Amino acid sequence: MNILYIMFDQLRFDYLSCAGHPHLQTPHIDGLAKRGVRFTRAYVQSPTCGSSRMSSYTGRYPSSHGVQFNGYPLRVGEWTMGDHLRKAGMSCHLIGKTHMVADAEGLQRLGLAPDSLIGVRQTECGFDPFVRDDGLWAEGPDGFYDDKRSPYNEYLKSKGYPGENPWSDFANAGTEGQDVASGWFMVNADKPANIAEEDSETPWLTREAMRFIEIAEQNGDQPWCAHLSYIKPHWPYIVPAPYHDMYDAEHVLPAVRSAAERQDAHPVFEGMMNNQIGQAFSRDEVRQKVIPAYMGLIKQADDQMGHLFAWLEATGRMQDTMIVLTSDHGDYLGDHWMGEKNLFHEPSIKVPLIIYDPRGEADATRGTTCDKVVEAIDLLPTFLEAAGGEAAPHILEGRSLMPWLRGEMPEWRDCAVAEFDYATLPLCEKLGLSPKDARLFMVVDKRWKFMHAEGGLRPMLFDLQEDPDELVDLAKSGAHQEVIDLMYDRLLEWGLRMSQRITLSDTQIATRRGKSARKGILLGVYEPSEVDDTLTEAYRRPIPKPTS
Repeated sequence: MNILYIMFDQLRFDYLSCAGHPHLQTPHIDGLAKRGVRFTRAYVQSPTCGSSRMSSYTGRYPSSHGVQFNGYPLRVGEWTMGDHLRKAGMSCHLIGKTHMVADAEGLQRLGLAPDSLIGVRQTECGFDPFVRDDGLWAEGPDGFYDDKRSPYNEYLKSKGYPGENPWSDFANAGTEGQDVASGWFMVNADKPANIAEEDSETPWLTREAMRFIEIAEQNGDQPWCAHLSYIKPHWPYIVPAPYHDMYDAEHVLPAVRSAAERQDAHPVFEGMMNNQIGQAFSRDEVRQKVIPAYMGLIKQADDQMGHLFAWLEATGRMQDTMIVLTSDHGDYLGDHWMGEKNLFHEPSIKVPLIIYDPRGEADATRGTTCDKVVEAIDLLPTFLEAAGGEAAPHILEGRSLMPWLRGEMPEWRDCAVAEFDYATLPLCEKLGLSPKDARLFMVVDKRWKFMHAEGGLRPMLFDLQEDPDELVDLAKSGAHQEVIDLMYDRLLEWGLRMSQRITLSDTQIATRRGKSARKGILLGVYEPSEVDDTLTEAYRRPIPKPTS
């Protein structure tokens, strides 16, 4: 069996019709849900791209793999999805985005050439890259945000789009008379991107995925895992025709927010509401421009899923390919007076997750939902089990979701944990915190969501049962100390987990137990008769005489 691991960037769980969105129809993603299991409470391990993705690719929490924020390198030697799956006999390939930053100093220290096989895998999250494009080719007074080569830009040039960075001038810009109307300015979000729809990022990556599968089939490269990692609906919020005007202001749902949230707000929450992004998305005219474009990007993504799934069906691959569809985080879009995703409310930290398993043992669960609390780090153990590999719980901190696909009822976790490091944001300095204290932790269970803040700041607490929109921070009153204590107990238990002893499994340790005596280490022995004769044989012989 093969695995097609599809990830969208910044796709909210509730912007799918199968999740109940009243205006946005996503029939092809819905169709996948009808053939598989939709997990209704899937949480990522960080609300930022790089940190969240590294957790998905390693099966480990941010504090375990060390990538706490965008731009933090993933250290050389960290076990990745590719490492685990190749060990199980499955190749692992990348089509699209990872947001990974390579540990260049570590490569140099160990003498690993970046262009060697090992070097490439160390710089690509363990994937064998078919095409790597992180999709943010911004340029400012200090140069490009990303100094790597853009395969997408090269594709656009081959199609006749001029300039060194057609991503900026065409794929992510409209026109205003004779001038570029950049997608970076949200006032332009309702303009059609200045590009043929088939040449925009999402269709391009879909075709690249099909091309990879065709080549893998021709070469007999099976089984494989292909990570199809889309760039959108991540900002800049602009989409080509005909998707640019499919939705308008009347389709924009009211923002989920209240004036009370601003009163005595948690200092970190207050800082996020009042930064430039939060202030922008607190304006109705911004939401009315941006959200229709965001919906158009999702509609385009769903249409591309239709092309992809139909092609897989026609080529027979739908019958031997597990398909996983998810996102790396969500987008506030003005909810809770914020934009972006840098806190732990549901629109940010909860993501869509659909798993289709073509095998007969999953027939009983087709079209069902699972409301257990699951984490993004559960995907890699799931893939490893699907590949027939040996479980590695001493490395992987998630749990396989395969039992849920088979209709089983395994013992399961009570809560999910996420982390956020905001040390590189101006808010850290504004609050007078050192980098080590600019950290947040979330614990969420069936009912409660809790946030702990380092640096002596108070916690936050929401009752998801009575307040599903998370508008009332109960930690302000002190009336729920028993719940807060429970959450701190859970956070303590999580913090005491075994996370860094990854070179030996529990089984290997147990196998070694008590074996040193058979190698001559006889501690606590007073005289030879106290132990088995075989253990003392090397020490019971005449003193050898010198040869000279």
